[in-house]
Amino acid sequence: MSIKINDFVIRFANVNGSGSASANGMFAKALFRMGIPVATRNIFPSNIQGLPTWFEVRVSEQGYLGRREGVDIMVAMNAETFAEDIDSIVPGGYLLYDNSKPLPRQLTRSDIHEIGIPIASMMLPEFADPKQRSLFKNITYLGALAGLLNIEFEVITGMVATQYKGKDALIEPNIRALELGRDYALQYLDAPLPLQLRRSDAVGDRIMMDGNDAAGLGSLYGGATVCAWYPITPSTSVAEAYESHCKKLRIDPATGHKNFAFMQAEDELSAIGIVIGAAWNGARSFTATSGPGISLMSEFLGLAYFAEIPAVVWEIQRSGPSTGMPTRTQQGDLISAAYASHGDTKHPLLFPATPKECFDFAADALDLADRLQTPVLVLSDLELGMNENLSEPLQWDDSRRYDRGKVLSAQQLDAVENYGRYLDVDGDGVGYRTLPGTHPDKGAFFTRGTSRDEYAAYTESPEDYQRNMQRLQLKWQTARGLVPKAEINSRGSSVGVLFFGTTALPIPEALDKLAVSGVQLDTCRVRAFPFGDEIDAFVAEHDLVFVVEQNRDGQMRTLLINELQTNPAKLVSIVYFAGLSISADYIDEQISAYYEEHKLARLTEVTS
Repeated sequence: MSIKINDFVIRFANVNGSGSASANGMFAKALFRMGIPVATRNIFPSNIQGLPTWFEVRVSEQGYLGRREGVDIMVAMNAETFAEDIDSIVPGGYLLYDNSKPLPRQLTRSDIHEIGIPIASMMLPEFADPKQRSLFKNITYLGALAGLLNIEFEVITGMVATQYKGKDALIEPNIRALELGRDYALQYLDAPLPLQLRRSDAVGDRIMMDGNDAAGLGSLYGGATVCAWYPITPSTSVAEAYESHCKKLRIDPATGHKNFAFMQAEDELSAIGIVIGAAWNGARSFTATSGPGISLMSEFLGLAYFAEIPAVVWEIQRSGPSTGMPTRTQQGDLISAAYASHGDTKHPLLFPATPKECFDFAADALDLADRLQTPVLVLSDLELGMNENLSEPLQWDDSRRYDRGKVLSAQQLDAVENYGRYLDVDGDGVGYRTLPGTHPDKGAFFTRGTSRDEYAAYTESPEDYQRNMQRLQLKWQTARGLVPKAEINSRGSSVGVLFFGTTALPIPEALDKLAVSGVQLDTCRVRAFPFGDEIDAFVAEHDLVFVVEQNRDGQMRTLLINELQTNPAKLVSIVYFAGLSISADYIDEQISAYYEEHKLARLTEVTS
């Protein structure tokens, strides 16, 4: 069998709460430290412990970061899921399992390779404590993989020493467990396997982090001083990351004074209420939630839209509706977020695709909210938020200044003869606001959710109401020029593919697969809503555009049709909504099937 270097998928099947996360994470990080591109996916249940959990690592020298169908190496450590775990292995793949007890005959497959290691038996003479034996079995299979796959052993042992620094008593037994596994693999197994690892420089200067951590850090750098939140998977770690970074960077070293406010509210509605109240008073503030939280926040989001108060909401999407699958990923909240609240309400949305964009968009969203005086929602998802993956390095320009938008100072108010909070002075739909206490007797206004005129005075005049709503629509047009532009790559094709957020991860591999069969596509990665002119032009210039998204109803396609008045026949949905991230294989299959069914010309046919 030919040797494949740095190109496979490995999945670890464990029980939630068994301590496997540490070992599985070390496996991925060891490869990263060897310069090999990896992408991780933690598939875990929505309970505390006892149910099955999987950790998948995509290893790709070519740098493919999207999910791939099928598993090359299955480390099966959960007897309850043996059947489905073995079934997921591709023909010719490998099953690594604890053969202290024999594998039932009905679970064997003639087209895969079995690698049995008596882990439980090996633990007995080494570790007297049953709890230690349970924990160290994970480290033992990590050691075996080091021998089977040619992982540099000093890299793993160095990680153990780093991870348990300050807990020196744990270093020696962990390294002993690693040695047990590696020595067994080298002595008794056919090691190394044809699937091997080799040090590379394909990672470059990229870092490894999760999107939620980057979002929390970016919010701090973006000037947020208030975070109010209510715990909900998978967004909780955004708020926790913000607090953690603030404790390092936002505490006065001389006085110990905290230069931030961090509040866990009693529910999501309270959380967004605190954010709006803080922003009304001049603080940059944000919250983090998921789909059910957006449902609860809609009332206050409508208030902030109509009263024109800045707010930033991080929406880490999960599978819905209702409780849905709290620990599975999806992109199913586009419409509910874009039009949150009743009436004619629209909110700018940002769609990060990488941890770096989570960092960048955190600051950009705070600037946008201030400039537009409106809520801005950043739509990430569990795939991006909770998995550590490769990212371009985070960068911050120390000369950058926060864009607070049209906020009048006391001196500026002195020069204003007739202040009106909702007057459109500049023709962009955005009025000038004041902060409480700015001036002793000028610039005050009553903030209300009811209809008002340009001077914030209550009115139910049809003309005043209509004029106000038209100004808000003009502000929406202003937003089109402020939000991040789409990334477009034109190859001269009459057919395009449009995607956003984490659907960007499998696209490069899918395009390579499609190119083999003569399908060449122009690409458009949407990064924000409202849609800019470049997206309108992209759709208009192509005969057909595939819209790739992770929800059942094609919500991005619906937004495109609704907002751009696009001919629905031009937009073909490629949807996936099973709770895992969409794969390159799936995109390739769906687009290829459409080409075949509709007899579309391929590149090879055209050139011939």
